[in-house]
Formats: sequence, C-alpha cells, structure tokens
Amino acid sequence: MPPAFRRLVFGLVLALGACAAVSNAGQGGDRLEAAFRTPPPEAKPWVFWYWMNASSSRAGITADLEAMKAVGIGGAHLVPIHGAAKPSLFEPTAEQFSPLWWDHVAFAVREAERLGLKIALHASDGYATAGGPWVTPETSMQKVVWTKTLVGGGQRLDLQLSQPETNEGYYEDISVVAVPAWEGQSLAANQGPSVTTDRPGPAPQFLAEKTDRVFTLDQAGWVLHTFPEPFVCRSITLRVPPTKGVQNATYQANRLLVEASEDGEHFRQIAQLKPPRHGWQDGDGDTTHAIPETKARYFRFRYNPGREEAGAEDIDSAKWKTVLKLRGIELSSEPRIDDFEGKSGLSWRISPWTTPEQLPDRFCVPLRRIVDLTGKMTRSGKLDWDAPAGRWIVLRLGHTSTGYRNDTGGAMKGLECDKFDAAAARQVFDHWFQAIVRHVGPELAGKAVKVLHVDSWECGSQNWSPVFRSEFRRRRGYDPLPFLPAMAGVPVESVETTERFLRDVRETGSDLIRENFFATLRELARANGCTFSAESVAPVGVVDNLAMFSAVDTPMGEFWLRSPTHDKPNDVLDAVSGAHVYGHPIVQAEAFTELQNQWDESPALLKPLGDRNLALGVNRFVYHVFAHNPWTDRRPGMTLGGVGHFFQRDQTWWKPGAAWIRYTERCQALLQQGTPVADVAVFTGEFAPRRALPPWRLAATFPGILPGNDARLDKRLLDAADWTDPLGGYSCDSINADALLRLAEVKDGRVVLPGGASYALLVVPARNALMPEANLLTAETLLKVERLVEQGATVLLAERPRFLRSNSERDADDAVARAHLTTLWPEDVRGAGERRLGRGRILYGPYTSDSFEKIGIARDVALSGPPESRPEGLAWTHRTLPDAEFYFVSNQRSVWRDVSLSFRTAGRVPELWDPVTGAIRTVQRWRSENGRTRLPVRLAPNGSVFVVFRHATSESGGAAGANWVETRALETLDGPWNVSFSPEVGGPAGVWEFSNLVSWTERKEPGIRNYSGTAIYTRSFRWSPGAVGGARVWLDLGEVRDLAAVAINGVPCGVAWTAPYRVEVTSALRPGINNLRIEVTNTWFNRLAGDSGLPAEQRVTFTTAPDRTKGKPLLAAGLLGPVTIQVEQ
Repeated sequence: MPPAFRRLVFGLVLALGACAAVSNAGQGGDRLEAAFRTPPPEAKPWVFWYWMNASSSRAGITADLEAMKAVGIGGAHLVPIHGAAKPSLFEPTAEQFSPLWWDHVAFAVREAERLGLKIALHASDGYATAGGPWVTPETSMQKVVWTKTLVGGGQRLDLQLSQPETNEGYYEDISVVAVPAWEGQSLAANQGPSVTTDRPGPAPQFLAEKTDRVFTLDQAGWVLHTFPEPFVCRSITLRVPPTKGVQNATYQANRLLVEASEDGEHFRQIAQLKPPRHGWQDGDGDTTHAIPETKARYFRFRYNPGREEAGAEDIDSAKWKTVLKLRGIELSSEPRIDDFEGKSGLSWRISPWTTPEQLPDRFCVPLRRIVDLTGKMTRSGKLDWDAPAGRWIVLRLGHTSTGYRNDTGGAMKGLECDKFDAAAARQVFDHWFQAIVRHVGPELAGKAVKVLHVDSWECGSQNWSPVFRSEFRRRRGYDPLPFLPAMAGVPVESVETTERFLRDVRETGSDLIRENFFATLRELARANGCTFSAESVAPVGVVDNLAMFSAVDTPMGEFWLRSPTHDKPNDVLDAVSGAHVYGHPIVQAEAFTELQNQWDESPALLKPLGDRNLALGVNRFVYHVFAHNPWTDRRPGMTLGGVGHFFQRDQTWWKPGAAWIRYTERCQALLQQGTPVADVAVFTGEFAPRRALPPWRLAATFPGILPGNDARLDKRLLDAADWTDPLGGYSCDSINADALLRLAEVKDGRVVLPGGASYALLVVPARNALMPEANLLTAETLLKVERLVEQGATVLLAERPRFLRSNSERDADDAVARAHLTTLWPEDVRGAGERRLGRGRILYGPYTSDSFEKIGIARDVALSGPPESRPEGLAWTHRTLPDAEFYFVSNQRSVWRDVSLSFRTAGRVPELWDPVTGAIRTVQRWRSENGRTRLPVRLAPNGSVFVVFRHATSESGGAAGANWVETRALETLDGPWNVSFSPEVGGPAGVWEFSNLVSWTERKEPGIRNYSGTAIYTRSFRWSPGAVGGARVWLDLGEVRDLAAVAINGVPCGVAWTAPYRVEVTSALRPGINNLRIEVTNTWFNRLAGDSGLPAEQRVTFTTAPDRTKGKPLLAAGLLGPVTIQVEQ
C-alpha cells in the first residue's frame, strides 16, 4: 500500500476497535458474543499427531503436548505411522504393541489428561484404514473373481475348471454357470494377431498377450492389430500397469480412437473411447469398452496426447503427464457390458449406461438360457456335465481377498477387514482401539480418549462378502445369483436389466459399508464414551458418500495446500453437505495437507486457504501434520517424510503463531453456532458411487450462472481459488436419496430437514460427468418429489426425468411410477418453463438466468448496485439463529478492497466483528430497505470479518461517521535499530546495529543471511500524549516476514501475523521515553538452505524431510518496515 494511503485510513481489520453499547440482543446474540470473546473448548482446532517409524520418547511426548496446550490446540489424533526405519531414526525403537510402545501410549494419555487435552484414536495402526494381523483372508475385504472356459456341447464333459484369481491363499466358490456363446466368440489372442506400431523400436507384440511389460507413447501415434482372417470384435479391454497407489494411466489409455479396415489402407472410425470417471486409487481393474459389432482384419488404435478436460477428483489420472501406458489391448468377440469392472463395484468409477449402439439386446443372455452347474462341480474344480448342443462359456465364479492392507501401519499391519460384515468391524475395534483402552486403563482412557476416527480410505473397494448374498436378497428383494454372470461383464436378459442389477450390487455394498462398518463403529465408540468421526470414502470406496455421514457423529473432509494433483475440494463438499443434511453441528477438515512441504509456510500464507474452507462450511480444523518429535535437541526434527505442512513445536513461529490459532478459534466458535443458510439443494442421483456435486458439474443445469460448458470450466479446476462463490451470492448443498426420501419435508415453501437445513430450491440436475444418468429416478423418488411440490416446494427439473425400474418391481408398480413421471413432466412440456402443482411449482430447465431473482430468491450476499451483482473475489458463509443472523466474509485477493456489501437481512443493526483482534464495532454507515441491509466495508489483503445482525431496530440506517478508522501517520521510527539473534539456531552472538530496515538476506554475515528463528529489534522513542488528545494509537510495522510480537515498556501489545501488520499500543504508551521491543520470526527455509551446503557436523538443523531448498532463492526475512506510529483522526 502506498505510504500516502497508509496515512489516510486504516483497513477494516483495525477499524474494529470500539465495542458498541448494546442492550437489546437476544439470547442467541449474547451467546454469539460470549463464544467470540471466550471461545469454548469445542472451537479449538486439533492436530494429527503422527508417531513416525517407531520413534517416540517420554520427553518428546511431554514437550509436544505442552506445546499444543500453550498455543490453544484442543486435541490430538494419536496415530503411529510405519515401523522402524532401517537404520532406525531413534533409539530405543518403540514398535507398535511392544512394551515400550504401550508405556509411551499410556504416558501420552496421562499427559493429555493432565493438560486438559483430548485424544483421538484411529481404527487401526496407521492412518489408513481399518486392518491388522488379526484379520484373516476369510474376514478381509472380498471381491468376485472368475474364469471362463469355452466348450462345445452335445456331449458329456469331464473338465477341470481352472481356479480363479486367488489372493492370500484364500478362495471360495460362489457358483458355476454356463451361458451360450455367440457365433465366432473368441479372444483376439486366440487368433494370433500381429501387433505393430509407428513408434520406432521392436513391435509391441506383448500387447496381444498377458504380460507385465509396458508400452509407452508420449507423442501422437498408433498401435495396429492385424488378423490373418477377418475378426468380429464386440468389446475391447485395455490393461494398464497395476498399482495399489496413485493410478496415473487410466485416463490416457482410455481415450484412444478405434479404427477398422479390411485392406489396411482405408480406415473407418469405429469408436472414440472415453475414460470412466475414476478416483486416485484406480489400479485394481482393467477397463472394458463395448463397441458396435465390427468385422475387420485390421484394428488401429490411435493415440493423440492431450486432455479434453483438466484433472479432478473424479477423473484423477488426467492430472498427470500425457503419456500412454499400456500392458495390453484385448479384442474380443464376446458382447460385454461397458466398464463392467467399475459397475460391478470393485473400483470407484462412474460410467454411462451401455447404449443399444454399443450392445444391442439381441446379444444379452436370457435368464432361462443360463444353466446352473454349481452342483456338478467338485470342490477341486472338476466339472461333470452332460452339455446340450451348441457352444458354451462355463463361468466359475468365486471370491477372494482384495489383498489390501493398512499399509501406513507398522508392526500391526495386516489385511483390511471386510467392510460389509459388522462382525469384522467389531474384531478390528476390539484388537486396536479396545486393546489400547485396556492397556491404558478404562478410567484414564475415559477422561482423555474421546474420539474414534476412521481416516483416509485407502483400501479400494469390495463387491463381495460371505454376508453379501443374503443382504442383497433382503434389501433388493431378489436373489443375485442368477444375475452373477453380469459381474464378469456378461449381459443378462437385457442391457437395462443388467445395468439395473449392477446398480443394485453397488447400492447394496454402499448400504453395508454404512450400516455394518460405520454404524457399528459409531455404536462401539459411543459405548466407550467417545464420538465417532470419519473422512470421506469417495473417491475410492463405492458408496453414497453423503449417506456415510449419517452413520458418524462428526464428518471430516480434507483440503490441501499447493498440491493440485492431490487436493480434494469435493471431500470438503461431501463433509459439509453430509453434516448439513444429517444435522451434524461440527464439520471437520484435515487442514493444509501438503504434498511437498516447502518450509516457507506461515500463518499469513495459510490464511486465505483456511478462510475459503471456513466459508465452504468447515468449522473445525485438524492440522496436518504435527509429527511427534522424539528429540528435544534437534530442530526442525521429525516430519512425515516432508509431507504435510510443518506444524509442530519446533516450527520457528510456533509460539507467536498462537495468535493465528486464536483467530481460528474465534472463527470456529462463531461458525459452530446456529444453522447454515443455503438456498439450493442439488440431488445427487440414484447411482452409487455418488457424492456431493461440485459447482463445475452444474454448468448444464445453471448455464446462466455458470456460463460455458464442463470442458471450459474444467480448465480452472486445478486452482480451487477460481471457485470462490461459484453461484454468485448463493450457497448450495447436495442432498442424497436417503436424506430426501427419509427426512425431507416442506415448511413455508422450503424443503426442510430435521437438523435445521432449509432450501428454497430443490434441483434435479442435468446429466453431467459425475451423474451421466442424472434424470433416471426411482419410483420412490418420483413420488417424493411430487409430494414435496404439492406441499409447497419449488423444484427445478433440469431435464425430463426417466423411470428407473427395479429388477424386483412388478408391472403394476411400473404403471404407478410412470403416472408420477407424467405428473411431474407432462407430455406437452417441451422445454424451459414453469407450472404450478398443488401449493408448489416445478421449473423446467435448464435454468438460464444469471441469478435466482426471477423465481423469488434474492442473492444472500451481493455487491451493492444498482444493479446488485455477484460478490467477486469474496468467500462467505451465512448462519442463522432465532434472534440473529451473521455472515463470515473473506477477501480472497491480496490487495486492499473497498466494497459495498448487500446482505439478505433487515431489521437489525449491523456490527463488524474482527476475528484477528477480537474487536466488535457497531457499523456507523448502513442502509436497510426491501429486506436487505447495505454497508460499505474495507477489507485488508486476504482480510476477513464477521458481519453480525443481532440488535433489533426500527431505524432504516445510519450515516454518522465511517465504518473504519481514519488515521494519520504521526511519526516514522527510522534507524538505527538494535537487533539480536539466537546463537542456538545459528545466529550470531551479541547485538547488531541496523542503520535501516532491510531483509536479513541482504546482510553479508552468513549467520544473519541464513538465519531462521526469532530476532529481537529494540529501540526507544519519545512520546507526548498531548499530541493525540486521547485518540487511539497503533504501531504499523509496514512489511513483516513473517510474524512480529510487539511490546512497549514491557507491556505485550499483540502479534502481527497477517496484513495489515499493525497492533494497537494505546495502553502501553507513557509520557517521555518509551522502550520498543519487536520479536520478528521467519520460517525455516533460509537456515535449511544454508545448511544444505554444509557438512552434517556443521549444520544447525536436522530434519527427516528431503531437501527442497536447492536452487531456490532465499526468502525475505525480518522487519522490513517502514514502522510508523499511527493515530486515530
């Protein structure tokens, strides 16, 4: 900011210095102020406290917990990570469940109880997910596996059927069936095609075989399969390199252009393959594409590097390099369901239904033609069958372990438990959580251990369990066994019937994870006096992600710092919407996770990202990550291998950073009050996997509000900041089928839920990438929507609905459902419009206006007009109490902003509450009319404020005075300054004179240039109270890198950690000479950079993180000024 501008005014943050006299606040308003001034324990942020590599110590535990307590942390997730490193990092090692480990865990709980801190324990060793050595293959996560054998009939067959895939030495048969084979049905590999490519080098013949070799292509090119005779192709399977971790090959491999030719010269296009939506852990399955039946000798697969869209959580591998990686291209004459691998529930994938063009119903096997041979096969796999005439495919279907383990664990690492079986969940709970409680002692544990948590879901998905068949039957109303060939891609009865069955498989799995895993753990946690929290299951487990949060007490999402390939904005939306629709008051977030810690992280850097997530609806941060540091003499010390922003006691700014924690407490204290206000609820559809719908998937539904198409909007996905307030003044939740059907009612024209959520508009969105069948609705949903409208709701149907029939429904049910369909969208409705139904109305989409004003929903927050407009660059949220309304507003831009804000509330005097300083100020200039209140606000760079309406008034506004303090610069404190550094962290001894304020990096002395830590600036100045006449006084520090604690005459005046880097000093000043002390702290970066070029024995620092400072310039550090005394005008 220019000095002249500094002299004129203060920003809003500093303007909030005077507390208005009030007398008419209701109980809600009083409760708000009490929470703001003295945040309750529930408002404190928590930490993930990782005990790394069997390295723990009593001294380190005490130091860690005392440091947490000192800065205002409320509790810690105690999580051991991995086993001992080789060589070990710390001696003696304390492996999980060893006597020393038990001693340290019990000691940690006792220390937490002494300090008034709470402890959370996870479901198993490590942070992901719920497994251990006590889980046997039989009780682990299961999947359906199969073999296919092509046989000729008209004879008695005595066959040895090969056993399907077997993991962990465990396999059990489910059934054996025979289905008719189609004419010419075979695999291309059986006809010996030659495989060539235009890439230089040996021909990739292995692509037609089953090997682990990988073909790569990083430029435009092709692969050609040439057959000796014409081959009939009906499906293509692409195999990519397998992985249990991040999958980066799915996207590029599944966007090939398929061409065919009879002569090898003239090719015609057969299909443009499209990748399924997929999550980051998509390494467990191939991808099969159904294509139009094609007979040809030559099949060419063209690759063109690029992306049709940016990567996102639902198309994860599009984030990575544009390189084609393939292990195989399998052409088959077998008709198969498109992406049956995902649709069977084994991987988190979303694909459209198979179309008639891809797979005509004539290729579907009638149920009556499927022959059950289960009783004709021995346990050893020998089949004795008198086969009817014709060619048959014999499927041997069974189940085995998925093989997933809690890989982030250590000594107690083992298979992941069966998430479909409540008994398996109880077993895991007893062997880990309950075992810790027993060793610690139930009485002590009951005082400090207060949370059971299921963290990151990193165990893939499952589609079978010993309990699955009976549970499917009970929930879906029919036996899955006759349809089981569909799990292997065989279309049964019809394409629609098969797709419906596969949907039922996924829905059943989702129900079981919610009820038998999550709800069981919640029950067990509550029985132990604990609450139960969990992170999102998507995009890994095949579930209705919002429904999972119905079975937890505290939902949790996660957001990442500067890690676009790993960021999970959809995770936060899931947790927020799940909490809102199921009535949970607390929404947690794993906060500021960072793929590669850069050592430059400061509260000011973190603030805008944190604010944006508070505005989304998060109201409790769990900082990632506080790595337990077993050493008390090594700094920075232990890390999660350099992952996660460094948030522990040996952070340079840990002590002054308590001011940032206090800011967070104030914000969370308010944001945990009342209920959230949102105008729009978007239905998430009928198909698992499903989750909250992010705004960039609503372009086709709200083209006026989100102009452009999905592809154009996707280009902005990697920067979540681009999605600040995407609906332009309206807040939006997602609502799932469970909440809609069980909980939704209508009151005063709004769709309401028992937990307090209330929506003016219910939206059934247009088809989009996450919901390719968005307009397919079940009979129950059609009826519910119709009844909500009749009772007074407003519903937007973005497209004409279609009826999603169940495989168990009768024709009579079908007729009733179609009647509801016609009621909702009569045949004479052809496009956008509106009609009344009962007390409500139906809007026919898409919705093309740029706001919802025309349907009677004014913007909740707007920039004042005329006309009023969307609040660009502002993140905000609104919560309501019976006698108060309040908004949190965050400037997401790093510049000062003067804005005139308009809020959808009236009849109460506005106040500005500053969460940085804790000051409350009644607004002087405001205007209320037509149900809105308008007021000018000045926001500091990345500044934030609460706008609170709690005092009823009959006045329509005020015009006396300003809403911020205008000031003038009274004096600039030039040099010299005396500066001292700490030799303990490599600084020079003694006192150094700075003739002017410059960055430490501009000094020649290595101990100063590379200094990281706290330096103390001192000087004196003369003060004459008469010069200001009793006005308030501030010390403006100018530019600070990175935090500054100010004291005058020994009186602490506060910590400046974010713009505008000022503190009020009125009460500390005295006439005459005043002694000024400013403790300035920077980050670890510069010292680590200096140490990186030194031998180990000469280094000041020690860390387990990789060096990421090489080749980077040093960061500006220290007090840069100018430092001025500012006085209120």
